[in-house]
Amino acid sequence: MRKVNIGTSKFTKVLAVDKPGEGGASHEYEIVSVKDKIDPIKIRFQKGPIKEAGINGCHHEDLIAIVIDRLRSFQNSEFSCYENKRALLKLKEALLWLNCRTVDRQRQGVEGTSLHRNKEVL
Repeated sequence: MRKVNIGTSKFTKVLAVDKPGEGGASHEYEIVSVKDKIDPIKIRFQKGPIKEAGINGCHHEDLIAIVIDRLRSFQNSEFSCYENKRALLKLKEALLWLNCRTVDRQRQGVEGTSLHRNKEVL
């Protein structure tokens, strides 16, 4: 297990519970309460391309969409604030870029596979 140095470490810790895979990233995470004795919250990301491995986990876009929905709800309530508005804007931007990547992979005929795409150097 590897502690991920993000999140609200005062109340929870985030752990990567598997070894990084082919792409260099872990696929399984747990959010563990620091104080309360509750079951860990488990998040499993897609491992391998869908066309090759089938659907076996969530995608980055799924979690971002959940947070966007929550922040939109907060912005429509008494919890509306500037910081939530800015975070919402950046999450929408992140989702846009991930969707651009998907469209580009579809255009190149490699979406859903482990084939690499032609990419510009940043």
